[in-house]
Amino acid sequence: MPNIVRLILGFALLGSAIALIVFGHWGWGILVILLSILVFVTFFFNEKMLIAQFYLRKENMDMAEQWLSKIKNYEKELIKPQQGYYHLLLGLIESRRAPMQSEKYFKKALSLGMTMDHNIALAKLSLAGIAMAKRNKREATMYLQEAKKADKNKLLAEQIKMMQGQMSQMDRTVVQQRGGGGFRGR
Repeated sequence: MPNIVRLILGFALLGSAIALIVFGHWGWGILVILLSILVFVTFFFNEKMLIAQFYLRKENMDMAEQWLSKIKNYEKELIKPQQGYYHLLLGLIESRRAPMQSEKYFKKALSLGMTMDHNIALAKLSLAGIAMAKRNKREATMYLQEAKKADKNKLLAEQIKMMQGQMSQMDRTVVQQRGGGGFRGR
């Protein structure tokens, strides 16, 4: 349902709740106020995205993707801050299947913007992993440093350290291949 319809429905419910209270039907008025609050909450937090996030936490990617696919036109159904999270969720789902294809979703999520720093750090950490897979060390280092800055609560500190260790192993592998050591040089 488009967001403008949610707002109209929320204000209509709120108006009817006030009318019910004014005419002395307190019980029904309070119930309708609670319903209008629920409608206003779904304006800011889309229910399909919340359900998709629930399935992502349970690691049920098929159901998460199914709920995200129910959002037909994300620009009309989601407010601007939610659009970045929509693309982040799509990127996380796609990274399980085809990691190289998920890069466009993470970049789109960063360009649309997200409000929570740890989600920005997660997107940049994922982009660093994709850059490492492409053997682009400079880009991977840049994304890792940005992820480290964005991770203010140290929620991804362990993953960042692990990725830095993998990057140093990548350096050693390149040096060994160029050095001519081992069986290849003979």
